[in-house]
Amino acid sequence: MPDTYRTLSLWHDLAALAGDSFTPRAALGGSTEADVVIVGAGYTGLWTAHTLLQRDPTLRVLVVEREVAGFGASGRNGGWASGSFPTPWKRIARNSSRDAVRRLQSALNDTIDVIGEVAAKEDIDCHFSKGGSLSVARNQAQWTRAKAEVANAREWGFDDSFLQLLDADETAERVGMSNALGATYTPHCAALQPAVLNRGLADAVERQGATIYEQTPVTSIESGIVRTPFGDIRAEVVVRATEGYTPDLPGMARDIVPMYSLMVATEPLSDEVLQAIGLDERATFTDKRHLRIYGQRTRDGRLAFGGRGAPYHYGSKIDPTFDHDLRVHGMLREILIDLFPVLRDVGFSHAWGGNLGVPRDWYPSVGFDRRTGSAWAGGYVGNGVTTACLAGLTLGDLITDTDSDLVTLPWVGHRSRRWEPEPLRWSGVNAVTQLMARGDRAEASSGKPSAAVTQFWKTLGA
Repeated sequence: MPDTYRTLSLWHDLAALAGDSFTPRAALGGSTEADVVIVGAGYTGLWTAHTLLQRDPTLRVLVVEREVAGFGASGRNGGWASGSFPTPWKRIARNSSRDAVRRLQSALNDTIDVIGEVAAKEDIDCHFSKGGSLSVARNQAQWTRAKAEVANAREWGFDDSFLQLLDADETAERVGMSNALGATYTPHCAALQPAVLNRGLADAVERQGATIYEQTPVTSIESGIVRTPFGDIRAEVVVRATEGYTPDLPGMARDIVPMYSLMVATEPLSDEVLQAIGLDERATFTDKRHLRIYGQRTRDGRLAFGGRGAPYHYGSKIDPTFDHDLRVHGMLREILIDLFPVLRDVGFSHAWGGNLGVPRDWYPSVGFDRRTGSAWAGGYVGNGVTTACLAGLTLGDLITDTDSDLVTLPWVGHRSRRWEPEPLRWSGVNAVTQLMARGDRAEASSGKPSAAVTQFWKTLGA
């Protein structure tokens, strides 16, 4: 089994090379009780446990995990601790205020530093490097979008310290990407090794006094009870931190759509190739296409690169076979070589994938119902590294009744409507993926923004 975990991603493989055996912790041995039980040992669950035990070290905190800590998206993602939030600011402000939006964005930006500080304090060598993030415009439609994004940031009161526009020469000084007309740059992003961060957090919360049961599937979550094949756990507070695996729980198939995002990684690159690519400060990188791509220069000199394009599977099905798709992995290699032609003769060492959680309105949420003892967080739409940490900080304050600015942020208590039943869910989700792909092709050939994609974003409140 540990060998199977090692093959989940580049990140797991590198963690194993650094000495992680991935030997599972003990499973639950029978029914028990706790003050707080957390379902899921990914970022959300572990940051919640970490915060709770900082607030009150006497709490009995249990974490239950079907596989091992870091098995899911928290261990396999692109390693971007960014300040991105998937919901348009206008939509958030509609039910809150402009000030609330700015406070949420500022909290996300600050949380990036929290991740780095906790990693340093807990001696978690997760390759944390806060080099910011570059989003490059490679055709006229993308350049129009880049300028509009910076103008929008100014309208919301954010200056160059949040987002700045770079011209072609300024972009070339930072990254050697082909056809670059310019870029946007934000300092609010760090590259990191996600599996090591997740595994390190698990060790840290155990040192704080939490108990983690692995190889323990949860069959249902009820008010005050988590049921497993090995016994029930009763607790005053139950935290659901299951993100893209939420549809596997009874009655929750329509709460979150599990979308698959796939990645590839090059072999370690030569100094000559790295010099041509740039990214010396390990800024993460993407471009302004609609069907999202994302990459980082790893500490050992590779490019780890991912993107969307894999289909949504009927009935919100989750299956390990979906982690690998020859067509999508081949497409990702082609895109990366198109971005950096210097990679044409370079070998690729890893290909992997995993699912992420998408709510019906693309609006992440965090909340706690003190009456029932039920807490939750998720729906990060692929922006989970930082957002899950902020969720854990927030849940820690909510559950311990700590008065903080975090508990007043506009995503607290939000409830997304459920997804449509099948086959509407399957046809609708995959139609959006195809819409984005067609929009990118049209923009590349015409240089004009896609009217169809623009209209889609308007429906989301952009």
